[in-house]
Amino acid sequence: MNAALRLAGSARVSRAGFGVTPKRSWLRALPVVDGSTSKGKSAIARTHSPARETCALPRGANRALSLFTAGLLIIALSKSCRAQADPASEPAVLAVGKVLPAVVNINTERVVRRTVRDPFEDFYAQFFGYNRARPRQVRQTLQSLGSGFIIDPAGYIVTNKHVVERAADLKIHVMTNDGKTYNARYIAGDDKTDLAFIKIEARSALPFINLDDISPNLLGETVIVVGNAVGYGSSISRGVLSAVKRNITVDDTEYKDLVQTDAAINPGNSGGPVIDLSGRLVGVASAKMAFTPQGVPTQGLGFAIPAEVVRDSVNRFKKTAQIQPATKSPVITSETFGSRAEKLFGMQLQDLNQELSDALGYARGRGVLITAVEPDGPADDAGIERGLVVYRIGKTQASSVKQIEELLRNVESGANVEFIVGVIRTDGESRELASATLTAR
Repeated sequence: MNAALRLAGSARVSRAGFGVTPKRSWLRALPVVDGSTSKGKSAIARTHSPARETCALPRGANRALSLFTAGLLIIALSKSCRAQADPASEPAVLAVGKVLPAVVNINTERVVRRTVRDPFEDFYAQFFGYNRARPRQVRQTLQSLGSGFIIDPAGYIVTNKHVVERAADLKIHVMTNDGKTYNARYIAGDDKTDLAFIKIEARSALPFINLDDISPNLLGETVIVVGNAVGYGSSISRGVLSAVKRNITVDDTEYKDLVQTDAAINPGNSGGPVIDLSGRLVGVASAKMAFTPQGVPTQGLGFAIPAEVVRDSVNRFKKTAQIQPATKSPVITSETFGSRAEKLFGMQLQDLNQELSDALGYARGRGVLITAVEPDGPADDAGIERGLVVYRIGKTQASSVKQIEELLRNVESGANVEFIVGVIRTDGESRELASATLTAR
């Protein structure tokens, strides 16, 4: 009786990755006995299966059982898919919902005074022989927007130092996620880390981000930037943690050991938190690189101050807070800084008296002179320049600064106000007027 050998189950994995080829499997072939005569045929040896012999079901029962099992599997899979597709269960959504109540928008106003000559002084001196007056001081209000986050239920807030720099001349507004606005007081800051500490007073405990449980900052982990991007509060951007231990230079100041991310960091995000999918702090959004030192545009290069640096700085800042006297900063709805025209639209105004009107060749008794325009303010963005005259606000003729202040008294942030500005000459025929709709800030 001859036995034949057959090669079975031989396969080769293509060389993708490491390219491992499995061992060849040899199966012993047993002779097949057909009556008393051996025909040299072979078959793979089989073993008996007791289960097949004792538990065999009718063909119809097997089919019914298979269909029932398939139905249960489909129902289970559909429920699983629905659960996975629910946006409310996404880790990013849960993380943002956990952190957002502690994120705040910061609006600062700083009044600066510059010594300048009267814009019409040279005109007087040349044509009327007046002596030059002493230089006068012009007051200008500068605004900046930023973000921050509460790190203690008592109202302590972390932000960037450059958001609240020169705090002695600063008025700081903090708006929480529930729409309440507070006056904040400056406590301490550190130029080397670009971190600052401010505080608001509230009647009840505030939601906060816990600095005792920070992110491990793993390369490639998903990170989320939360903040007041270009003035749009509670904005979210998402990316990954691209690198750690980065050093950058901003305005001749070097910042070391920053974390890098490709999540969008826009103006206004400064001081806001960067978090992971568990809602833990990764860092404080600080800067982005729009161009290389050679002027080449870049994309996806944002930098944040690491959470461990934030935690160490906060411990130092709290020691400073303990020796400072507490001051109340109640909830506010609105507050006037300087004139309403200056606060809302970035314009400084002056009554256009008879003598000044004659010197400029403007029509007498009409309008209010614009003596200064804040750079990048609403008036400047609309193309309004110093030396023009406001003749009308809405449907009301403008005749004095006091009248304009009364007209603007009830104007709130975000409201649109129409101004008619330009120049009307003494002869009454030379008119250069334009309508400008300004949005109050």
